[in-house]
Amino acid sequence: MSTPSQWPLPPQGMRFLTPAFLLQQLHRHPLTRDCYPTAMGYYPRAHSHRMRRARHDDNLLMYCVDGFGRLRLGEASYSVGAGDLVLLPQGLAHSYNAATSQPWTIYWVHFQGVSSRIFSEYLGYAEKKPVLHVGLAPTLAMNFHSLLSVGQTGYSSSAFINAANQLRHLFTQFALAAKHEQAAQPAGLDLETLRAYMQENIHHSLELDDLAAVAHLSKYHFSKRYRALTGYSPIKHFLHMKIEYACQLLDSSELSVKSIAATIGYDDPLYFSRLFRKVMGLSPRAYRHSVRK
Repeated sequence: MSTPSQWPLPPQGMRFLTPAFLLQQLHRHPLTRDCYPTAMGYYPRAHSHRMRRARHDDNLLMYCVDGFGRLRLGEASYSVGAGDLVLLPQGLAHSYNAATSQPWTIYWVHFQGVSSRIFSEYLGYAEKKPVLHVGLAPTLAMNFHSLLSVGQTGYSSSAFINAANQLRHLFTQFALAAKHEQAAQPAGLDLETLRAYMQENIHHSLELDDLAAVAHLSKYHFSKRYRALTGYSPIKHFLHMKIEYACQLLDSSELSVKSIAATIGYDDPLYFSRLFRKVMGLSPRAYRHSVRK
């Protein structure tokens, strides 16, 4: 296990290591062996904070919420500021330090687990891009604080099992925040506006041309950027929104399948039923029966 820095902890700071007996339990337990914390902490205005590791036995995630710092990987150097996430996978030699004039405030967690690499890749880690901008979000900091509360449970096994799953959730939150930040860049897409436009037109048909026009892009560039940000095509997403709405109508109304199809813009109820089955795995009538049991 990697040793956290020996930087003197200020009164408001937090730092603790998961004890060896719990690490063994977390490594074996089916609910935690994929990913679990080995050490974690919170360093506010970390004056003179620095660390160098030639050997890194754990994975490390750091979230900067204020100030600045610098990360070095070999000959490469990266600036770290508020809203940045630093991800350093196991085995990667590195060094980092807080800025002198405006030292960073960071949350950090060392983690291990058989799926650590998968979580890192899901977060968007790349060898030449270890710093990811996720923005400043009170919920992210609050959830990190919640994770840190496990250090006041008397090393309760159940509390650490919960913390391991909180950490998994935190990873997915960071990944979602990174996508939103990427979409908000000048070269990105206003996903909220696009989704609102889709919602407003849920009762009609939309073509790729219509959506590309909202984004002020060509069809090709719009579709490529949308897929890069969301993982699926804009038309497929619009279809899913329609099916989602159809499910609500099937559950909350007595409208016929034909009427529901027409409501979301399909004149052919058989075509609608085929699309519904393809997405949901069962027919509209079977879905209505299953949710009303």
